[in-house]
Amino acid sequence: MTAAQLPAVSAIVLAGGRSARFGRDKLAVPVDGRPLLHHAAEAVAAVATDVIVVAPPDVDLEVPEGVRLVHDEAPFEGPLAGCMTGLIAAREPLVVVAGGDMPSLEPAVLALLIRALVASSADAALLEHRGRRQQLPFAVRTGAGTDAGRRLLAQGERRLGALTDRLPVRVLAEGEWRPLDPDARTLRDVDEPGDLPGA
Repeated sequence: MTAAQLPAVSAIVLAGGRSARFGRDKLAVPVDGRPLLHHAAEAVAAVATDVIVVAPPDVDLEVPEGVRLVHDEAPFEGPLAGCMTGLIAAREPLVVVAGGDMPSLEPAVLALLIRALVASSADAALLEHRGRRQQLPFAVRTGAGTDAGRRLLAQGERRLGALTDRLPVRVLAEGEWRPLDPDARTLRDVDEPGDLPGA
């Protein structure tokens, strides 16, 4: 199954954080001539027909053409709430979720997550790195993710990882995905200025 043969997929790019450690709005910082956020949005667009950026209320982010901008109901409720906002807005039965501060996502790895989910009976698929499950990126069935997310939020949960902890998961071992991304660039995110590519 090539990228062109993937099933219809929505993508959620989480852009609701405070950028506290970075010191300013990191998602607007230029990287190779484009805002940091655009790199993540364009990477997921390679595997998704429907791309959603989830931002805090009243924040008018610049997003690439064809990308939908949706807003959380309340500010800074945490990444699980942001993911739920995206899942509710998603148009497709499968979703891939990534962070807006992930500038080097490898579309081939995202496609592998989607294919692994489709081929399994699990409700989510994620990557393993150095023996640990990685929080982002991951793929999830929209219905199961929305149901679990609602229950978790009602219980006061805010951690994104709680969603995949709650669902049956297909874990991709490093040997499955690292040949597509030998340097594990897909997992890199930007928390501080020194994390920017080329910094």
